[in-house]
Amino acid sequence: MMDSSNQHTVRAYGDELNQITADVARMGGLAEAQIADAIEAVARRDEALAQEVIARDAKLDELQREIERKAIRLIALRQPVATDLRRTVAAMKIATDLERTGDLARSVAKRSLSLADAEPLAPLTRSIERMGKLVAKRMKAVLDAYTSAEVAGALDVWSHDDDVDEHYNALFRELLTYMMADPRTITSCAHLLFMAKNLERIGDHATNIAEMIHFEVTGDELELSRPRQGSTDPQLPSEDPS
Repeated sequence: MMDSSNQHTVRAYGDELNQITADVARMGGLAEAQIADAIEAVARRDEALAQEVIARDAKLDELQREIERKAIRLIALRQPVATDLRRTVAAMKIATDLERTGDLARSVAKRSLSLADAEPLAPLTRSIERMGKLVAKRMKAVLDAYTSAEVAGALDVWSHDDDVDEHYNALFRELLTYMMADPRTITSCAHLLFMAKNLERIGDHATNIAEMIHFEVTGDELELSRPRQGSTDPQLPSEDPS
């Protein structure tokens, strides 16, 4: 029979592990809000909302550091194994993806400020908005899969990674058409192009999270390559979101 001190130790260990998972879920909710608000700021040309997104990014950075500290402490003091170790490592990695997602949403918000005084490009803005909503939907789905430890939901996000790529490639071509037709739109289109690239990268982070959920629950890494659409479009380098 387990004595009271051992029961307390086991309970405390379980509480620590559950708290890390809860922190990741809370961080995920903040990241979802950052994506949605950044896109809303672009669609409505809302400078105040864009500034809010930029300011709130510090909270995601703080949460990521806190999760990492808790996870490292748990590994060092509790020495988790098997499922518990995978759960702890997955929490750290997912927190990193969410922190980078926040950085990318902040970059979208920053670029929306540069567009606020320019001539509106309504069709292109709507295209960015559609792509943003798709990415936000992917992120919500994968975070729901994380909180419920549902591998099927994670795999669904992972297998549809190419949907975001299709949107990016179509928008890339649309933006180039505008720039060639009217050189006066080049500056605005360049900002929109980097926004689209940032959204595509957020989609990649959602897919990373899906892979970590699969590893956490099953103990196996996904051996298949991610689905990718063939494209002849040149790819922008990843934007430094700092």
